[in-house]
Amino acid sequence: RRLWDAATTSARRAATQNGHGRVAGSIGPLIASYRPDKCPEPQDAEQQYANIVSHLAEKTDFLLIETVSSVKQAEGALRATDTTGKPVWIAFSVDDFDGSKLRSGEDISLLADTLRAHRVDAVLVNCSRPEAVSEAMQHIKAFDRPFGAYANGFTKITDGFLKDKPTVAALTERVDLGPAEYAKFAMHWIEIGATIVGGCCEVGPAHIQELAKQIKAAGHTIV
Repeated sequence: RRLWDAATTSARRAATQNGHGRVAGSIGPLIASYRPDKCPEPQDAEQQYANIVSHLAEKTDFLLIETVSSVKQAEGALRATDTTGKPVWIAFSVDDFDGSKLRSGEDISLLADTLRAHRVDAVLVNCSRPEAVSEAMQHIKAFDRPFGAYANGFTKITDGFLKDKPTVAALTERVDLGPAEYAKFAMHWIEIGATIVGGCCEVGPAHIQELAKQIKAAGHTIV
């Protein structure tokens, strides 16, 4: 909780100094990222998420459930966030080479019933290769909610990273995804209809600065 509080305080200070900006309470996967096979059953996940959700909801403007890799994982997290009055955004991680599927192998379309059953204010794709994200955009726009994405800069999520207790040494940063290249992907998502864009792992301040520049140059307003 000390770390959560330090992070939310820092983010709130940055938003205040900048003159605008909202603070999200980031809620990641239980047990392990990219490992939906390790995900607890929804009723168990709901209980495990409860303290995280209640604490972050008090200090943030909205809750952001991130790197969700299966339908079951989404159900457990959304059950927990249903108890708050805060807006809820949920971000799904997709197969690095098939953006129509979650990392579980399930089709993105199978999320429809879960999203209808819970309060979801925005649907996103995160921590996947930008090429796969571009494909996923065509599918999540069908959910008729605000949507968007923030991709990572890895070549892929390797088998080595899916082992127990992995480190980033098992992953490789792309050398072909500088700020201009990344912004080109994100601007394409905006053309598709995305209204929320950003960056995930290995996408740094220079990437975001270039993206902001291009968004403004295209006549859009950043809020």
